[in-house]
Amino acid sequence: MKLGFLTACLPGESLDAIAGWAAGQGYAALEVAAWPADPGRPWEASHLDATTGDVLARHGLALSAVAYYENLLHHDLVLRDRIHDHLRRCVDQAAALGCPLVGTFIGRDITRTVAENLRLAEDLLPPLVAYASQRGVVFVVENCPMEGWHPDGYPANLAYSPELWRWLGGLGFFLNFDPSHLVWLGIDPVTALAGNLGLVKHVQAKDVQIDPAARNGYGIFGQLIDKPSPWTSGWWRYRIPGLGEVDWRRLVDVLYEGGYDGYVSVEHEDPVWSGTPERVRQGLVIAQRTLAPLIV
Repeated sequence: MKLGFLTACLPGESLDAIAGWAAGQGYAALEVAAWPADPGRPWEASHLDATTGDVLARHGLALSAVAYYENLLHHDLVLRDRIHDHLRRCVDQAAALGCPLVGTFIGRDITRTVAENLRLAEDLLPPLVAYASQRGVVFVVENCPMEGWHPDGYPANLAYSPELWRWLGGLGFFLNFDPSHLVWLGIDPVTALAGNLGLVKHVQAKDVQIDPAARNGYGIFGQLIDKPSPWTSGWWRYRIPGLGEVDWRRLVDVLYEGGYDGYVSVEHEDPVWSGTPERVRQGLVIAQRTLAPLIV
């Protein structure tokens, strides 16, 4: 296995600057963010271009995956078409770079029931899978509920549970396994990983901190009244690996035992180690010091 991180945590930095710093800190790979450049959405990173391969090679880094995590089932048909078009461009660029993985979400049409969404996905998504397969690329889906996409905070990415992993596997998708989401959903990430290793093609390393006393006041669906943001739960928050509840020693051991030899990519969404590029880098240093001794 090799340790890397997702470049989305440094949206204002160039890939060259990120790669130089990453190599100096002992990282071996980058999961390169590939959202469309949009000045109206400065939090989305756009680090993938024609120079990506040269930049990574110059710094001795591998490309673990191309990252474009969007809603493939969006209810706005015009926006959905744009998302699909950009995803195909990501596939083309990944293939040109010799990278077999593109990360995304399944998503959800929030105007439809889950059952209706499953049928919608079965109609809409196989052509995207076929497009990628023809170019030697597969999609790896992160198991984040994306509850902030739903007006009532319900899961809006139909890939958040082992039940749904088996379903998406039947459509030709694979898993970008992130244990942090499972913890707050009440799913043991070690057990879930051990039972689904055949679907795992990429791993994202993110931790989560739980406040059981606050959960007693809100329930698992989180804060509803006077909610400051769609992404506020009131009782849990994402953390850097090693600062939360995930048993990384056991998780990495299960990966090794199962024969996984791919990438573990830190996804930095820790609010404590955010706010400035310097704070983000400090968080990535903590993650590297936590995980590197486990990855040999």
